[in-house]
Amino acid sequence: MGTAIPADANTEELFTWTDELSVGIEEIDEQHKVLVDLLNELHRGIMEKHGSEVTIEVLDRLVEYTRIHFALEESLMRMLHYPGYEEHKQHHEMLLNQVAELVGKVKAGQHVTFELLHFLKNWLTRHIMEEDKIYAPFFLDRGVAATHKKRSWLGRIFHK
Repeated sequence: MGTAIPADANTEELFTWTDELSVGIEEIDEQHKVLVDLLNELHRGIMEKHGSEVTIEVLDRLVEYTRIHFALEESLMRMLHYPGYEEHKQHHEMLLNQVAELVGKVKAGQHVTFELLHFLKNWLTRHIMEEDKIYAPFFLDRGVAATHKKRSWLGRIFHK
């Protein structure tokens, strides 16, 4: 895929946002960037051996923010009558179930491994590149704003 820049010895990032990941809708891109930041925070916590409490706290924030982001995407899909809504929603539910299972293991005392980080990174990258980029042109054709000014979240999503 080539969008994720691998971490090197001088960085604490798991991967770096690139313009190639942009779906062309600023509000959604900003939310995706928050997800990338949370994955990087989780990575730093593991690299610096902050312990399971920190890991669980970051995972909980990641899960909650992911739910909020998915709810926004799904709301837009319903409002705009996106034909791929059901399938996209199903992918969201599958990821949330997988992550909930992993969080449960961490809370049960199992260590979070780099396998979890790479699963999350690869899922996010694939989801944006292969699924979110499909709905973006549909949204834009139906009046979703590519950029936003200082307005409410709904105002940032739609043109006047």
